[in-house]
Amino acid sequence: QVQLRESGGGLAQPGGSLRLSCVVSGTIASVDALAWYRQAPGEQRERVARISTDGMTHYADYVQGRFTISRDNAKNMLYLQMNNLKPEDTAVYYCHAEGMIFGASPFESWGRGTQVTVSS
Repeated sequence: QVQLRESGGGLAQPGGSLRLSCVVSGTIASVDALAWYRQAPGEQRERVARISTDGMTHYADYVQGRFTISRDNAKNMLYLQMNNLKPEDTAVYYCHAEGMIFGASPFESWGRGTQVTVSS
């Protein structure tokens, strides 16, 4: 079983910064692609950023240049540094992981989310 737990959300002012963290734990043989998604009220969940095992990153256009995704493979940790936050960044942010568990079975898991609110 694989668990993902996000932390670091909260309230920020426009132009401010927050750093999200996600720990991946469980009977994991390997963690492959990691990603952050977000879902605003009344909206569909959308992918914000993705990072591969070797560090290749991809960002949604609306966060390019403001958000930075990173990972620590030794600790099975995922991060999202969010700078120059805007009110439209307000959403629940979810961590997503793909990989393999022991026994060579693939997994795909979601965290429970952390609320980010950007408001003055």
